[in-house]
Formats: sequence, C-alpha cells, structure tokens
Amino acid sequence: MSHQSNLIADNIEQYLHEHENKDLLRFITCGSVDDGKSTLIGRLLHDSKMIFEDQLAAITQASKINGTTGDTVDLALLVDGLQSEREQGITIDVAYRFFSTDKRKFIIADTPGHEQYTRNMATGASTASLAIILIDARYGVQTQTRRHSFIADLLGIQHLVIAVNKMDLVGFSEQRFNEIVAEYRAFATNLQAPDIRFVPMSALNGDNVVNRSEQTPWYFTADYQGKTLIELLESVEISRDQNLSDLRLPVQYVNRPNLDFRGYCGTLAAGVLHSGQAIKVLPSGKVSTVARIVTFDGDLATAYPGQAITVTLEDEIDISRGDWIVAAESELPLSNTFKADIVWMQEEALTPGKLYDFKLATRDLSGQVSTIDYQIDVNTLEKHATDSLGLNAIARCDVELTAAIPVDDYRTSPGTGSFIIIDRLTNVTVGAGMIRGAAGEPSVAANATDWAAFEHDLNALVRKHFPHWEANDISKLLTR
Repeated sequence: MSHQSNLIADNIEQYLHEHENKDLLRFITCGSVDDGKSTLIGRLLHDSKMIFEDQLAAITQASKINGTTGDTVDLALLVDGLQSEREQGITIDVAYRFFSTDKRKFIIADTPGHEQYTRNMATGASTASLAIILIDARYGVQTQTRRHSFIADLLGIQHLVIAVNKMDLVGFSEQRFNEIVAEYRAFATNLQAPDIRFVPMSALNGDNVVNRSEQTPWYFTADYQGKTLIELLESVEISRDQNLSDLRLPVQYVNRPNLDFRGYCGTLAAGVLHSGQAIKVLPSGKVSTVARIVTFDGDLATAYPGQAITVTLEDEIDISRGDWIVAAESELPLSNTFKADIVWMQEEALTPGKLYDFKLATRDLSGQVSTIDYQIDVNTLEKHATDSLGLNAIARCDVELTAAIPVDDYRTSPGTGSFIIIDRLTNVTVGAGMIRGAAGEPSVAANATDWAAFEHDLNALVRKHFPHWEANDISKLLTR
C-alpha cells in the first residue's frame, strides 16, 4: 500500500511517476521473544496511515479473541497472521509488508525471535539493507539480541537501528536508555557494521515510532540529535552500500532469436557496465568489448547494479549460462575450493563428504563440504569443533566443488559471493552459505583467546599480502 497524497486526486500520472522513482529500503525487525517486533510494525503502518479500514476492522475483531493488549487493538496481528502465531503470541514465519512515504518505499520483513527459527531470520535478513533490533528496556541486551545482531552482521547488513522498546515501563528514563546504549556498544565491538543508531520508543503507544514523543524531551536535544524511527528509515544512506567498482554480471540466459542477434542476459550484481567497455568472461578468460546494453525500454549507455540487461559483444565468444562477465582487468581468482560460513536449514545434519548440488549465482554444479573448521555458538559467539551441523547451526567450512568457479567474497559482492545447498534426492534447499575467500589462505585462529596462534596467523596473512612491511610495522598493528 502507498502513502496518502493529494496528487492521487489532482495528478495521478505525476504521483505514479514520483512513486516509481523513489528508492527502496528493505529492512528487518528482530530481537528477543516478546520485545514487540510485530507490534512495532503494526504501529508503524497504523501511524503512517498505511492500513485499510477493512484491515483495521479485521484485527479489531481478532483482538477480542487473540489480542494481548487488553481493550485496545493488538496491532501485532497485522503481521502475525498464522493461527499458531496468534494462539501463542509469537512470530514463527517471516512476514513481509510494503509501504511508502513521501521520501522512500519500504519492504519490511518481520522475523521470528526464537532460536529454533534462526533459519527463518537468516532468510529475511539475506535481502535486507537495514536491521531494526528491538531491546526490552526492562531487560537490556539479551542472548537473542546478541544472536540476531551477529546473524545480521554475518549477512553483511551495514545499518543497525537499536530500538529500545517499552520505555513506558521504565518511566522513559534517560539513565536506563544510556545504560542499554553503553551495554550494546560494548558488545558491538565484535561486529563489523559501520552504522549503528539508537532510539527510545514505545511501540504499543506509538512514542517515537512515527510521531515525536513528549515523554522523551531529552532525546531531541543537541546531545542526542534524536530522530523518530520513521525519520531514521527515511534518511539512512544506502546508495553507497552497493559495490560500484567490481563488475559482476552472471549470465542467466543466452538470447538467440535470429541469426543477427546473440545477447547474454542477466541481472547486474555489482559494478557499473558501459557500452564500449572492455570485459573478460570467466572461467574461460576470453576478452572482448561491449557492443550494446539492451533492455525492453531500449539501449542503455550505462547499467547499474540490480538492472536486468542483455549484453552484446564485438566478438564471437563461447559464453553460456553460469559464466561471469567481469572487467577486463579483473584479477578474480578461479578455484574449486573455498571457505564459507554456512547456515544449515534441514533436520538431517550436514555431514562432511556427502555430495550435494550447489547453486552459485546462475551456476549449478555438484560438490561437498569437505571439512568443518568450527561451529559458531550464536548465543555466546564462541567457536568450537564439530563433526556435523544440525538444524539452524552456523559454521565456517571448506567447500569443494566439481569444477573451478570465480571466488567472490560475500562482503564485497553478496550477489555473487553467496550460494545455496540443495539435497540431490529431494531437491530441497538444505543450507545457505556466504563465501569468505579461496581455500588455502592462512586463516586467523578460530579461538581468538589463543594469542600465540592468532599472532602467528596474522603475521602470515600480513607477510603474504604486504611483503614490504617490516617486523616492527606488524608489531604496531598487533598492539592496536
């Protein structure tokens, strides 16, 4: 549903044009059980005037049976649509909602908080640019808070909004808010997310969700420079998150309608592609020049990430589905082995050595997980040895495929640095992975408390990639 605008009645064509050209933000809500994730989304939609009258009437009626907010409407029922969710008052499956404001379009994924639904949370986070992590103001940072923060960071989400919810139950205390901010910042030193914001709110009453609350005047002072949740969502800068430097075009389909046209179709995963640009095809290594960038609406001079395009080349090159078009000067390594973080999504455990089907970008091939380096305890972030992976487990593994492929790091290019694992008998997706580099690279010791191993491995990494560094330079790095 879209926001209300006078242009809808006055000039519908202008409204549709402006709406089409807004940028899109995908975000998730996550956190501990009963922190108010579904209520927050319901409040966000309600206060933004994004709910139809029949929807409001339906949840008003449902609130009398399954509501948890007394005589008031339980807005959580807007996204908790499954009968089992309403009976238990929890989120089980990922629920998606669309809405827009004057400045931006949004797709929300409401993800479950229970540990047994970790795979569902990872699924919702895989396409998100921002995560709203709710914290109950009464309890502060909990195990689920750390777990979901880690998973969001693992999946490369760069923007985190820490929503300190239920502030009404602690008297909108500035001191309590600051305690939680300090507690989370201490934990966040383990994360790589560069942008972390904090907002005090009450999703149940609507404080600081869409409208500024009179209960938190201290938050809107110069010390905090506070913004409501919707103001943060509208203003967060996501355009720089895209990789515009490393060209990645996985070929999805070869378009050959007649003798005079051969085009290579796909969605640009990263980088910027220009007509006349020199390119290289992987894994063959053949080079050529882009002749045309063809789309349904006509030829383009330049294509950007996310655009579905068809590319024609100056030379006749053997290119098929699964090949990559990259910049001619690209030094992307080819390997049939690599390291990856894998989220296991099946009751039957992952056992090293078993043959699976792997889907990487547009390439399908067989392979196996050869070894499990360590499993990550998502509650404590500790790493320990294991011989197999159970449902919802996350581990760093070595993957071995039947053919060499271009190896892209997930944090550099999520579209080409990720893959899914498929059971060969049932055709069920049993796992998802994020590539962390080609196998054989010296890796930092799994147990960071073993300083000697850590120092040894870091020295090996630095000397390999920075051979001109002196020993005292490495010592300075280690002391930081």
